[in-house]
Amino acid sequence: MPLIFSYGSLQQAQVQLATFGRRLRGTDDMLAGYDIVRSADGRHANVTLTGRPSDRVPGTAFEVTDAELAAADVYERREGYQRIAAVLASGTEAWVYVDERAAAAPPR
Repeated sequence: MPLIFSYGSLQQAQVQLATFGRRLRGTDDMLAGYDIVRSADGRHANVTLTGRPSDRVPGTAFEVTDAELAAADVYERREGYQRIAAVLASGTEAWVYVDERAAAAPPR
């Protein structure tokens, strides 16, 4: 079963119900080597690859079906995010949504 690591809105019950039709089950984890940046209006959060193991972004790894992963893609693409693969601090592999401009940017 695929995992989505969420550090933002997909952790909210109302977003899960609207996107997947159910509450997701998840486990707390961290995204190592990334830092979180908020938009100027505070509405959006994005992670940026730093490559520093000490940088960590807290969030939740959620189990989803393939159909729910596709629904998450639709939800996140509306806001300009794309899905990338990442290894979480626990060693678990998960999908993470990042701003599509940041996905192509080199580590700072």
